Amino acid sequence: MAFFDTGFGIFLIILAQSVAITGFVMISLLFLVYGDRKIWAAVQMRRGPNVVGAFGLLQSVADALKYVVKEIVIPAGADRPVFLLAPLVSFVLALAAWAVIPFADGWVLANLNVGILFVFAVSSLEVYGVIMGGWASNSKYAFLGSLRSAAQMISYEVSIGFIIVGILLSTGSLNLSEIVRAQDGPGGFFSWYWLPHLPMVVLFFVSALAETNRPPFDLPEAEAELVAGYQVEYSSTPFLLFMAGEYIAIFLMCALISILFFGGWLSPIPILPDGAVWMISKMAFFFFLFAMVKAIVPRFRYDQLMRLGWKVFLPVSLGWVALTGLFVHYAWFGGFFVRWAGS
Repeated sequence: MAFFDTGFGIFLIILAQSVAITGFVMISLLFLVYGDRKIWAAVQMRRGPNVVGAFGLLQSVADALKYVVKEIVIPAGADRPVFLLAPLVSFVLALAAWAVIPFADGWVLANLNVGILFVFAVSSLEVYGVIMGGWASNSKYAFLGSLRSAAQMISYEVSIGFIIVGILLSTGSLNLSEIVRAQDGPGGFFSWYWLPHLPMVVLFFVSALAETNRPPFDLPEAEAELVAGYQVEYSSTPFLLFMAGEYIAIFLMCALISILFFGGWLSPIPILPDGAVWMISKMAFFFFLFAMVKAIVPRFRYDQLMRLGWKVFLPVSLGWVALTGLFVHYAWFGGFFVRWAGS
């Protein structure tokens, strides 16, 4: 229709797409929390949520409603505007990064040529919400938790950045859709980047755990040490926004692992059709791994966490970038590491 070629029509299309992505992420969020609790319960031989709704499926909805209707308590000495703005910043920034995530060929809100830089930039800004929350609470425990979070997130963003550089060298593009297309080969599952960049898959996964404050790296909110860290003064809807932003960031990392290393929407078997089902299935699988790590791995000490990031992950990821640069430049291993040599 000609109407959709006008400025207002294009605006409506973009708005509808934005609402669709937001709806998908928010509905997924309910089941992510449910799945996280169910997996943890299964490992500990418990039932988990099983009362509200069939098999407890509506437990997350009930919990969300409980947070929404509770009174918002703001400490007397808190900086009220910043205190309320902090969880909103964390939530909105976590949601904004989904604008460039492709779910299938052409299924992306903003097909930016620098999509990976957009994701990295927005993800880096999420630390400000945590710092604002810790500082505005006017509590030493909350402020100490926010400082821990800032140091942790910045430390592991460095290694994540270098790991991504290796993928970009192999692809020759910053576009997330092009990264997926570069993995489309006759070998199916074995044409994906997990094989040439195998050491970095493990590093990226562990760095993603630390970046999103997931166990065993949940030091910013370690209950036994900091009385729940930067969230200690939050309740009701602001706390819900912090928690939702954290889970959305976790799901985003699952999407990035799927896109960067495991072919995104591509089918693992060449004879099967590609599509969004594969992308969503891969994201769900990696969230399952996130949940299993939470259930079975004990928490690290803070000095162990920082040592791992700066003394192990940083030099290893930097060295891998140098090696990948050599492999790509000289097209060693039959061009296994370079997917744009023929273009």
